[in-house]
Amino acid sequence: MRKPEIDHILIKMLESSANISDIILTVDKPFQVEAAGILVPVELEPHLERLTPFQTETFALNLINQDRRLMDVLMNEGSCDLSYELPGLARFRVNIFSQRGQYSIVLRKLETQIPSFTELGLPEAYQRVATEKNGIVLVTGATGSGKTTSLAAVINDINEKNPVHIITLEDPIEYTHTQKKATVNQRELGKDFDSFANGLRAALRQAPKVILVGEMRDRESVEIALNAAETGHLVLSTLHTTDAGQTVNRILGMFAIEEENQIRTRLADSLRWIICQRLLPKIGGGRVAAFEALGTSLRVKDIVLHGETEGKTFQDIIQQGKAFGMVTFDNAIVELFAKGLITEETAKAYASNRSNISRGIDSIKSARGEKTTDIESLEVDRFYGKDKMKDKFWG
Repeated sequence: MRKPEIDHILIKMLESSANISDIILTVDKPFQVEAAGILVPVELEPHLERLTPFQTETFALNLINQDRRLMDVLMNEGSCDLSYELPGLARFRVNIFSQRGQYSIVLRKLETQIPSFTELGLPEAYQRVATEKNGIVLVTGATGSGKTTSLAAVINDINEKNPVHIITLEDPIEYTHTQKKATVNQRELGKDFDSFANGLRAALRQAPKVILVGEMRDRESVEIALNAAETGHLVLSTLHTTDAGQTVNRILGMFAIEEENQIRTRLADSLRWIICQRLLPKIGGGRVAAFEALGTSLRVKDIVLHGETEGKTFQDIIQQGKAFGMVTFDNAIVELFAKGLITEETAKAYASNRSNISRGIDSIKSARGEKTTDIESLEVDRFYGKDKMKDKFWG
């Protein structure tokens, strides 16, 4: 199997469905695509009911294309990341991984055009991020929740408006930024630098104003990023956490206990925004994003320094910070319901606090003149228990 054959298969798979996000190859399954969050088998000629271990391994080796570094990473770590391009059609972020001694492949389709804030439906917080001059901004969420796309929109906005030097450290490069008002240098892990920590350390000598780090993977990366933020750089990065509190705790957990107070102080001074993302099933197919956004303030700095306590949590601050661009997941989810983008069942399933969601949905239904309960009428049962009382006293 050579590159023209691989390209032919990928093109046919892309043409098989609308809204394809991923192509998946796994032993004992047919070729599959994920469309609108659902796996769908793909019929190809000649018909192939199940992939064999030899077929997936051959496919993987052709994608790696004799790259010795990638082979070493795959053999030693069990998985590797790379990028692949169908010229003029599509680009993919590829992950090849071993399972039960066999190879599986996931190709995430990347958008060629960088969408704007409006096209993505991003909250006001992202526009504020693009105006920050220094500090750390963290975008968090599960894998595939759109973190990279959101940050690409931020970089694009800065690129269009500010004559500054931007350096990105990515694994792999997903969106290609053209040179606009800013100067953008994009570096890829494995090709242009060997680790995020080393890439960050080198970036400090390359006179950037904005540094995008694909992911904060270890203590060393976080420490260098804090140093960069403290010396006047704007550092944008991602973490696989679900909310603001967990994000702060994940960073603190990378350091020894005796270092905690120092890291809390540095993080309190450097942190600008924590924005968390979740993708929800959309009515009519596809998915839509809900966001939580926490911006810096004196109260936020106090909690970062001393930790959350009852009545003084990140959630309390976000709830009260709407005027400053902050938003809670629950408020964002209720707004999606109000716009008719998600069902009531979806809203409650993805809620952080179901009672908050229920109150918000009831308020929307009431304003629309819709029923908020299935109970038709209530009345007092005047005879409840009277027969039993009669039996008790009169036998």
